[in-house]
Amino acid sequence: MLMKRILSVAFTVTLLFATRVSAQETKVVTAPKLTIDGHPAWIMQGNIYEVNIRQYTPEGTFKAFAKNLPRLKQMGVQTLWFMPINPIGILDRKGELGSYYAVSNYKAINPEFGTMTDWKALVKQCHEMGFKVIIDWVPNHTAADHYWMKSHPDFYVQDSITHKAISPFHWTDVRKLNYKNPELCDTMTANMEFWLKETYIDGFRCDVAFEVPQAFWQKCIAKLKKGRNIFMLAEASLPWLHKAGFDATYTWPDYNVMKDIVKGKLNALDLDSSLNDTEKDYPKNAIKMYFTSNHDLNSWELADYGTMPGKSHAPFAVLSQTMKRSVPLIYTGQEEPHLDSISFFYKNTISFKKYARAEFYSKLLKLRKNNEALAANASYTKLKSTNDKKVFSYIREKNGRKVLIVLNLSPDPIVTTITNPIIVGNAIEIFTNKIVELKADEKFSLDGWGYKVFNYSTKQ
Repeated sequence: MLMKRILSVAFTVTLLFATRVSAQETKVVTAPKLTIDGHPAWIMQGNIYEVNIRQYTPEGTFKAFAKNLPRLKQMGVQTLWFMPINPIGILDRKGELGSYYAVSNYKAINPEFGTMTDWKALVKQCHEMGFKVIIDWVPNHTAADHYWMKSHPDFYVQDSITHKAISPFHWTDVRKLNYKNPELCDTMTANMEFWLKETYIDGFRCDVAFEVPQAFWQKCIAKLKKGRNIFMLAEASLPWLHKAGFDATYTWPDYNVMKDIVKGKLNALDLDSSLNDTEKDYPKNAIKMYFTSNHDLNSWELADYGTMPGKSHAPFAVLSQTMKRSVPLIYTGQEEPHLDSISFFYKNTISFKKYARAEFYSKLLKLRKNNEALAANASYTKLKSTNDKKVFSYIREKNGRKVLIVLNLSPDPIVTTITNPIIVGNAIEIFTNKIVELKADEKFSLDGWGYKVFNYSTKQ
């Protein structure tokens, strides 16, 4: 009898254990999406910070820059784009140090910045802290003394009379590559794969991408993305680059309109027209990189302190962080702000002391990260106001989350009314932390170049 009871208890325990194991085995765990709309899921609510290693610290090295990672993480930066990290050519070099974009070896590190070991350590540290890392790639041309000039002269476009490699545009320190040569195409792709396989970066920003044939990009990007969740950014504003496989392109036309609004030549209605034109021409899933500065604009146009001086920068920075189908860019020093051009060919260390814009950017970056309404694929509704020549307002929505943006794109203080039931609700204005109850017929007071961002969720 005792034996029967023991066997009965043992059977019951075994049955319960088996039932639990079965329940655990059949439980469905939903893995996070790797891609959304054909893009890496991590970029949809992400952002980009462009790193100018040479000028970032007095040392100008990877190791010295690494000390800034905690600060950038605290600010809300997600993706670090490093300007070219390859060696720079000597022949026909411009200035004392030469241009980052005159690459003499695609598979090596610029000794000015450190070693390959230093670079791998930096990428590893970035990943451990939650950053993504992309590097600047220069596929259109090489330095005038790249070793291919001797080993593979057929890799270059040659003058029909002198048979010497030609320089693209007015860039006398570089020579243009010949993408009619299949061997060059294969070699370039292999060199890009090297950085993915050896240093585990998360993608590329491709310089002068529009000058490289679409056929190359289609084949190359398909190969680079096979089995990898990488991000591809093209320096250009042409729709065909998205069809070629790029995730994002530049918003040059919209940026030019912003500049002219600051000058008083255009107004907020012109920006709306520019955005609508872009919408018509690009694929529906296209991501656009919005910016108020980058290395080119800072060096040659004095952006943003020259093109959008003083308070005029702020509403356009808010727009770049919150616009539809967007990924926003912040350039080295904008958080300071560094109110000077950063030299291209000489050592010109940035002085980081005040970080006067860091909190401003941090509020926007963290709101974007935490609120689906600012995801690249969230909906966008342009709102009419009683002063549409100066006021630019819109609402972003996704999965019940909502953000309202109201911008004054003029130097004049204004009071404007927005009448639309879509704005109704309780929200917090993220820069003042004031909780407001927005009505369907709401008045907004804005300083010259003023801005308001209302988060309809308590989560920020």
